[in-house]
Amino acid sequence: MSLDPTSVLPDELIERIRSRAPGYDERNEFFREDFDELVEAGYLKAFVSESAGGLGASLADVVRLQRRLAAAAPATALGVNMHLVWTGVARVFEARGDASLDFVLEEAGAGEVFSFGISEAGNDSVLFDSMTVAEPQAEGGVRFTGTKVFTSLAPVWTRMGTFGKDATGPEPRLVYAFIRRDEPGWRHLDDWDTLGMRASQSCTTILDGAYAPESRIARRLPVGPNPDLLVFGIFAVFETLLAAVYTGIAERALALGVEAAHRRKSLKNGGQPYAQDPDIRWQLAEAAMALDGVLPHLERVADDLDGLVDRGPAWFPALSGLKHRATETARAVVDIAMRVGGGGGYFRSNELQRLYRDVLAGLYHPSDPESAHATVANALLGPIEEPASGAVDG
Repeated sequence: MSLDPTSVLPDELIERIRSRAPGYDERNEFFREDFDELVEAGYLKAFVSESAGGLGASLADVVRLQRRLAAAAPATALGVNMHLVWTGVARVFEARGDASLDFVLEEAGAGEVFSFGISEAGNDSVLFDSMTVAEPQAEGGVRFTGTKVFTSLAPVWTRMGTFGKDATGPEPRLVYAFIRRDEPGWRHLDDWDTLGMRASQSCTTILDGAYAPESRIARRLPVGPNPDLLVFGIFAVFETLLAAVYTGIAERALALGVEAAHRRKSLKNGGQPYAQDPDIRWQLAEAAMALDGVLPHLERVADDLDGLVDRGPAWFPALSGLKHRATETARAVVDIAMRVGGGGGYFRSNELQRLYRDVLAGLYHPSDPESAHATVANALLGPIEEPASGAVDG
């Protein structure tokens, strides 16, 4: 049986979260009160089993929860998303009989907060290579030295999942592991002053010998594309939950566009609301039809991941395509809502202007549009081949 989102995020909580979002954005401030209330509601234990004190949610459940939260406060949802990615990956492992990340669910159940320290400026290989150095230690652990960007939940994380490259052996290995906040070897930069998603406080993190013991090393993988369960799990949960956040933004923008169409009056049409204007009706219908296509797509992917459906290599283009479709659709829907809402949406006091800024962050999360299209094209056509010497286009 699916989890009712309103049982975890009741209307009263959602309205409090929505009411705080403008202030966090204006002050460029972490969503502290939201975070505390979400912790109290058990939200960060969504993927933890009920027997261990969690919600026992499926990925499909968390997709619905994140849509609801993002419709109230996109930056809050995006920040929490990164904790949910790691706990969701641990749930993917557990469901497939791999106990390697059981400690993530155990620690999340005990109240630990996970951040996602993966992204590196200029690293377009994403999960398949790293500019961070992973230096092996004599006792089996590893020390990380490098720079990670977009590390959400900077003020509150207690565990950071990260990775780097160990080049000391005959073949370099990518080491994925978890470091602790209460141990030395890391620091944040106070550099999160962005166009949108400001409350996520996704500061740059400098790793300077940050230590992960052998017991907290999840994988050592070769450099390059890899079908390992960790790569699949990160990709699957990251892309699906990102799609959920941006779909929630689109749902809220459409609702605000409809409200504006009923509220705004047309002088030239005798004071009738714009809801009676054929052009406005067409624009909102266009937005609704675009959003309507994303919802079953998102639900199907989440259900298939929960159901352990084996799509083989087809999973990667499917997940890239979902994230791309959701973020691009959200941008289009917010744009229509801004047009329908009129000039009032240009003012800082209007919720739509914040959604307009927040939704742009979808451009930058992996998979970016270029990567998504390349992944799907490779699935359809095979990889690009170097032309034979002297060959001509027929």
